[in-house]
Amino acid sequence: MTPTGPVRVLAALVLCTKLLAAQAVTPTPAAGPITAIKAGRLIDPATGTTLTNQVILVQNGRFTAIGTGIVIPRDAQVIDLSAMTVLPGLVDAHNHLALTYKDVPERNSYYITTILDDTPLRAIQAVSNGIQMLSSGFTIVRDMGNNGKYADIALRRGIEQGWVPGPTIIPSGLIIAGMGGQFSPNPEMAFERRIVYPEYLEADTPDEIIKAVRQNALVGARVIKICVDCKLWGYTTEEIKLVISEAAKAGLRVEGHVQSVAGAHRAVDAGIWSIAHDNGMNDTIHRIMAQKHIFRAGTETPASLVGHTTEARFKQTVAMLRNGWENKVPLTFSTDADYYVPGKTRGEVAIEFIETWKAAGIPAPDILRAMTTVGYEVSETTSTRGPISVGMFADLIAVPGNPLQSIDALRDVRFVLKNGLVFKRDGVMTPAAFFNGGPVNGVNAR
Repeated sequence: MTPTGPVRVLAALVLCTKLLAAQAVTPTPAAGPITAIKAGRLIDPATGTTLTNQVILVQNGRFTAIGTGIVIPRDAQVIDLSAMTVLPGLVDAHNHLALTYKDVPERNSYYITTILDDTPLRAIQAVSNGIQMLSSGFTIVRDMGNNGKYADIALRRGIEQGWVPGPTIIPSGLIIAGMGGQFSPNPEMAFERRIVYPEYLEADTPDEIIKAVRQNALVGARVIKICVDCKLWGYTTEEIKLVISEAAKAGLRVEGHVQSVAGAHRAVDAGIWSIAHDNGMNDTIHRIMAQKHIFRAGTETPASLVGHTTEARFKQTVAMLRNGWENKVPLTFSTDADYYVPGKTRGEVAIEFIETWKAAGIPAPDILRAMTTVGYEVSETTSTRGPISVGMFADLIAVPGNPLQSIDALRDVRFVLKNGLVFKRDGVMTPAAFFNGGPVNGVNAR
């Protein structure tokens, strides 16, 4: 008997329901191959302690077991780091991977760089710089603006989808600032837009501030950055509070670029998440930051990077870093590295900043804590990646020396594991496993 019209409709609805139900079932991920790492010394930077002769099992990109009595499965790939010190990956809490200004041709003026280098080229630079950072052991980088038109967010997506290797990127998107941003544009550039400068979202009124925050959140920012006092008009405490409250709706925190003590006061009064650079730092500001647990991304340029600081500026930087440490401010390792130094990779430029910390007399365990534990906190990855703990994404590095005794041990990163894949082994990059013929969405989610 041929079904009537209503019966046919009912049968079709039942079939569609079954198909939708079948599609809605999330398949259980297949158990991937197991990697077993033998760690001669395993450091926990949070406590400054070391365990010996540990076995670390990794499967499906995460740590699955850690300890001394771990049985290594027969079919596991074994990586012997028995002669090495194993520790979590490092964090640069303030970098600019899609900006590389140089002495030639732009005389180290990033203003000129933004005109000479378009965003597609800068995105390619970001990929290269990200690979260089990962090779030096930096598995997380907060990329804080000055990346053309969202090259930092493109980099994060490219790494997440498996197109290229790189650190976990915490991008800010365009820096939100009052008119002009950090530039002093001429009238043609500023008003007629004959030459576009896509480094900043200019926001001078409450409505513009709200829209700027939402624009960055819409395209994928993971943190919001503002210029607190890049110009004399700057942002008031109330305007900073507006940025913070609007960012919070999207689950985002706010970092402030600060150039003056007055600007720093407004930022800490507003309850900002982190402050970039040390120009506005003094003992009073540090005490408030410690009380409110506001992170300090001081970007402490070492004197050894000739041409990028002065002797007087370096002495001031060292003194303020020491003062921040004495006041127990949450210190992050932050470089503001956005330039080329002949003979050095971007990762080597970043690691050079330990010289300032050493000059400030900060103990190696505390430097390491700033480069790891506090970095995870400011990046908000503590529950997903960073610490070497069961269930976390499997990121770690290994060095021959012991950074708890000498922080210079971090200059020789011989092994890097990112998302459970070997990126560097025996001091040589082996990135083949990171390149995919098609995107793998969500691999590098924080």
